[in-house]
Amino acid sequence: MSTGRTGSLSIAAVRERLPLVLFGVVCLLFSLDLLRRLLIGSTPPHRLGIFLWEGIVFGMAIGLAGIGLAMTYSILQFANFAHGDLITAGAFAGWSSTFVIVGLGQYALEILILVGEPASVTSDLGIAISTEPVAILLGLVVAAGFSAGLALAIDRTIFRSMREQSGIALLIASVGVALALRQFIRLIYQPTTPPIVSAASVPSVSIPLISGSVSINAHEATLFVGAAALMVAVHVLLQYTKLGTAMRAMADNEALAQVTGIPTERVVFYTWLIGGALTGAAGYLLALEQGFLDLTLGWDLLLVIFAGVILGGIGSVYGAIAGGLLIGIVNQLSVIWIPAEFTTLASFVIMITVLLVRPQGIFGGVTSV
Repeated sequence: MSTGRTGSLSIAAVRERLPLVLFGVVCLLFSLDLLRRLLIGSTPPHRLGIFLWEGIVFGMAIGLAGIGLAMTYSILQFANFAHGDLITAGAFAGWSSTFVIVGLGQYALEILILVGEPASVTSDLGIAISTEPVAILLGLVVAAGFSAGLALAIDRTIFRSMREQSGIALLIASVGVALALRQFIRLIYQPTTPPIVSAASVPSVSIPLISGSVSINAHEATLFVGAAALMVAVHVLLQYTKLGTAMRAMADNEALAQVTGIPTERVVFYTWLIGGALTGAAGYLLALEQGFLDLTLGWDLLLVIFAGVILGGIGSVYGAIAGGLLIGIVNQLSVIWIPAEFTTLASFVIMITVLLVRPQGIFGGVTSV
């Protein structure tokens, strides 16, 4: 009898460890193939460096945008599908203000608010972080403030009255909000938007790397530094302030938080405010790095952001950051093996693979912020 139980336990243990072993084997095979490519020259070291840097930059944007999604889920317990269109709304509002600050007096206000229509406006104004740092900084502040206010307004008019409903009901409502926001943005802005920054005005540095060099331009560096600074600010808020303590307590156990006198409605208020601000900032910085705006900017990234949040451990702010970085790096490195149009597929494959090995995500299924 004892032998039978021991055998069953051994088989169960093997089954549990099998996905981890397979994951390790796959990672080893890809690592060996990458080493082979480096040795034979089909993937030069500088090209690998470029992919890594681009992946880190993209991952920082995904991680920053994912923080708001993780905060909303951990405290309000629903997946907000309007998150992507908050990114778009913040980006457009921020860049409208940047164009107005730089071009007021040179062009009509309605042209500047529509972000560079006609196309000649962009080249004439020559907007870049090196030429208009104050305007870009103010635009970032406007993007964050606008998205924060918009997120709070949506909560007060729609989600607040549904808070006692199931997560599915809130999810469906958020899809409706997303569609409405997208159409509203489409009514205001032109269907196609020209470049928003002057590529000729963007300085860059080249870092030598064996067979070539890795170029880092000022807008990529701005996104990286800006996102990192905001992530550090979120960490300080969560770990060293009374509001952060209240947010963590409510995420762990809302009923207990209410009993102990924590103002839960105030926590919800600041959750939307902070999450919305970070979302808008992510959209603005991503548009700065890409050099253009698109009406589906946030919607196109939404599933990738969800993948990062789930991969890191849904409900964990730090998991969202780590998951976003991993998704960004995998997204760019996958070009070595697959065509560029399939890079998003690689992000989801790595998410599914990691979840098979560790179902609770990288950060152990932490459900608090």
